[in-house]
Amino acid sequence: MSGTGVATIDGCRVAYRRAGTDGPPVVLCHGAGIDDATVSWQHAIDALADDYRVYAIDWPEYGDSTGDVTHTVDGYIDVLEGFLETLPFDRVTLAGISMGGGVALGYTLANPDRVEGLALIDSYGLGDRLPSALQWKVLSRFPGATEFGKIAASASTRSVRLVLDSLVADADALPAPFVADVREKLQEPGSIQAFKQFQDNELSFNGRVATNYVDDLETLSVPTLLVHGRQDPLVPLEWSQRAAGRIPEADLEIIEDCGHWTPRERPDRFNEVLEDWLPDPRHAPEPQYTKEGMPGVTRASGD
Repeated sequence: MSGTGVATIDGCRVAYRRAGTDGPPVVLCHGAGIDDATVSWQHAIDALADDYRVYAIDWPEYGDSTGDVTHTVDGYIDVLEGFLETLPFDRVTLAGISMGGGVALGYTLANPDRVEGLALIDSYGLGDRLPSALQWKVLSRFPGATEFGKIAASASTRSVRLVLDSLVADADALPAPFVADVREKLQEPGSIQAFKQFQDNELSFNGRVATNYVDDLETLSVPTLLVHGRQDPLVPLEWSQRAAGRIPEADLEIIEDCGHWTPRERPDRFNEVLEDWLPDPRHAPEPQYTKEGMPGVTRASGD
């Protein structure tokens, strides 16, 4: 089974993709910018659905989610906490890419009893400076520049590849469906406005970030997988390498010929790594549904 659902959390309409009917629950958290649950996790959702119950959420003002939130890691942690409270499981495995990794990490540090395992992919929150992100922040400061840049970037598949060149290892080698997904996001009215606010709140002009969990990593008490693209031009590989040395129970996987968008640049290799690490699907908790059944589901199909 696959489908979509909606959960109402603190006045926000949080949309999510849902797949799989058996196995341990896995919650996927997408990143910032031109992203949502489908863009980052499309292949992972399909790969995991046979053995796991998969939930991939859209943060407020991303994808199909709406609502007024403070666009910070702490703000998204509150959204994630509310979403997990709607699920019929005491513990879940969290996986987050980039900003979503920082959110998943922050939640896990505060709620280790609710998390079975944590997968951090090219993750934010593991260092104090992101100098490569400054170009995005500078552009956002000019009135109209963000929307104009979106229009220009989405003009053709070639222009989309030029934008992605600052995020991936080899933009020319990206499959056409990935480029089409990003182009569609760029063409959506109002897209990346949440990202602009996130940059204003989280990134300073000297490259320093507002969220850095490095000093807390030794207290992280759940099994953790760190995955990083070898050629990631945005988040330094050294962040994940250092984190793997500090987290008590950590595995590190470096994906070759891969930049920042690992689940889409190298989906087969990424999915293999993630599935090998995830809990044994034969040992799944029984969901404790309410009388109303699966919370928030508005549409589902048997494809």
